[in-house]
Amino acid sequence: MVGMSYAAVPLYRLYCQATGLGGTTAAGHGAEQIESMKPVRERVVRVTFNADVHASLHWNFRPQQTEIYVVPGETALAFYKAKNPTDKPVIGISTYNVVPFEAGQYFNKIQCFCFEEQRLNPQEEVDMPVFFYIDPEFAEDPKMAKVDLITLSYTFFEAKEGHKLPLPGYQ
Repeated sequence: MVGMSYAAVPLYRLYCQATGLGGTTAAGHGAEQIESMKPVRERVVRVTFNADVHASLHWNFRPQQTEIYVVPGETALAFYKAKNPTDKPVIGISTYNVVPFEAGQYFNKIQCFCFEEQRLNPQEEVDMPVFFYIDPEFAEDPKMAKVDLITLSYTFFEAKEGHKLPLPGYQ
């Protein structure tokens, strides 16, 4: 069952990034748009960070900060830390979401570690950056008027190296 969840990751990623479903963040915009954004200084948003690990993955995974304050239209950088405390190399892959779900369409990640395999050697510990911004349009959306807290949550799963599942209906 874990393999099937892992196999669904690319499809889940594409669908959610296109629709913003389930609090998935929007795909990052071009450098020109980022450089031309105007910060909305009167609208401060607290962003909190959550980290989970599926039971099949024996990693230690946590955010390095519990929260940061950002304004829409300004970039921010946060870090997570992952450690493989085992005596064998392990490959993990993460998914993410944003709560409240409706804020996901405004939460844009420029760079992150999600949906990419992360190989950690025995006892290896790494810092994993997330570079993001909240679209300035967030401040103009009446549905976001009372939203002053956004939570970015990641869950890591074990990925089996070389593990390929057949597509349903194909041999």
